[in-house]
Amino acid sequence: MHAAATEAQSAALRTLLRSFGQIVLQPNAFTGASLLAAWLLCDPRLACAALMGAVAANVSALLAGYQSDDTRAGLHGFNGALAGLAAFSFIADNATAAAVAILAATATAWLLEPWSRWLRARGLGVFSSPCLIITWLWLPLVTRVAQTASLTTEPTLGAAQLSRGWLAGFAQTGFASGALPGLLVLIGIAAASRRHALWALVGAGLASAMHLLLGASASSFDAGLLGFNGTLTAIALADCGIAVTLGGVVLSVVLQAAAAYYALPAMTAPFVLATWSMQWLTSRFTHGAAVAEPAKRAAAGRRVTSPASVRRAG
Repeated sequence: MHAAATEAQSAALRTLLRSFGQIVLQPNAFTGASLLAAWLLCDPRLACAALMGAVAANVSALLAGYQSDDTRAGLHGFNGALAGLAAFSFIADNATAAAVAILAATATAWLLEPWSRWLRARGLGVFSSPCLIITWLWLPLVTRVAQTASLTTEPTLGAAQLSRGWLAGFAQTGFASGALPGLLVLIGIAAASRRHALWALVGAGLASAMHLLLGASASSFDAGLLGFNGTLTAIALADCGIAVTLGGVVLSVVLQAAAAYYALPAMTAPFVLATWSMQWLTSRFTHGAAVAEPAKRAAAGRRVTSPASVRRAG
């Protein structure tokens, strides 16, 4: 009996940690533990927010009868964790933030199943879209505004500052900040997939460089606000080829710059929209190639067996 209870507790802990790992698209408990450590190092309030949101979403998924395999993989909990993090990032009062976090996380769990079915039918991933939808619904009700990338120019960045800002972009994938928390997140990604970690570095570096060239401020770079959408986009598209991945990162930069210009709380929307766009384009080209290839073979066959060809062959 004691062994069974211990195993159940261990499974629940792994599910919780995988929910955190899915924030950076890694269904890995060690990755989740790395994110948890990053939150604790940056601000224990964030760790509480993520725990609160993930637990609420996972419990709601179980009560709704969703597939247990998906729950164990962290697919039902990570949007809840993000919803909790968003609540505590935008709302200063802890009691209000906690109430909103639980309600928003529960709502993401209820939304996830029908929304993901609709997206899968169109060849698109769900990513953090449930969190975005729910957060945008309640966000107009609060007055605290998220920090956005500034468009004012500042002096040239030094090598140390470049390294810190580059790593801070990894921390911002989970609403944290700072180079050391970002390094912990990068280590967690690398533990699950060194290839994804390499692409994450490329995505963060390319996105940050483009934002700085577009006139974003050094303070935004230091906070990691310029690289996190590029990081997530690069990981999401890493298996789609170099051109698609880099194109997605560039598109995420354009979308984030546009949101910053209009002072919109984009959060991870540039990552989601850029990835959806590249997935849609890839599926269109793949479908077109799949349709065109049999037509080419049929046309070639018709040319070979045409009467003129037969007469020449004879």
